[in-house]
Amino acid sequence: MTTLRRRTGGITIKSAREIALMRKAGLVVAEAKAHVMDAVKPGVTTAELDRIAEEIIVKMGATPSFKGYAAGGPIPFTGTICASINEEIVHGIPGDRRLKEGDIFSVDVGAIVSGFHGDSAFTVGVGDISDEAQRLIDATRESLKRGIAQATAGARIGDISHAVQQYAEDLGYGVVRKYVGHGIGRALHEEPQVPNHGRPGRGAQMKRGMTIAIEPMLTIGTYETEQLDDGWTVVTEDGSLSAHFEDTIAITADGAEILTTPSGYYF
Repeated sequence: MTTLRRRTGGITIKSAREIALMRKAGLVVAEAKAHVMDAVKPGVTTAELDRIAEEIIVKMGATPSFKGYAAGGPIPFTGTICASINEEIVHGIPGDRRLKEGDIFSVDVGAIVSGFHGDSAFTVGVGDISDEAQRLIDATRESLKRGIAQATAGARIGDISHAVQQYAEDLGYGVVRKYVGHGIGRALHEEPQVPNHGRPGRGAQMKRGMTIAIEPMLTIGTYETEQLDDGWTVVTEDGSLSAHFEDTIAITADGAEILTTPSGYYF
């Protein structure tokens, strides 16, 4: 789940034990993602997909991160997943909407294990989608990989930001600026913030034991956004398609360990 660009507190360095707990949370998230992805098809409601994710998370002994989360606002989030369709960038609320052939669907899901969070997102096509939509999805996934490649001890947050922005904008995509990645641990949103645009060599220096969620959000059109009256759903201002990918990573001596994959891996 993204955060607005605002300060929330200091950067925390996690111990090996704490990262192990986050690794467990990440594996729960990975399992929930896999089950939701398998269930995406024309005609399914976002509420049904939300139920699938919650059942997996609870079955594995974890707690959904997003359900009841207020993000500093007056309206708690009601879903286990964020379910965002087409021009919806992030924070779509699950409900009775049915996915249609040709939609693109973004899912963001988080889980808590022993007080520590995992957070991840993906975008997938519903049935047959346009070539333009598929290219957007592929580019967003690749921009996440390029951001993760910069997440090494001694590098700066701006190195991640620049890698995402340069790749995406070279392809002509908009890079959402108002919503950003973030530190993560005992809280879903911690410092440092991880923008998807910026200059290399700037921002907080990454150190071993830091855990962050990197989450590029790309659009076919403008990077400007609007929030709907439900208090959560964020859409592109011009109605253009948007895609979103996210992984939680830990900075280690061996590079970036991606915690929200089925087996975990280093980049």
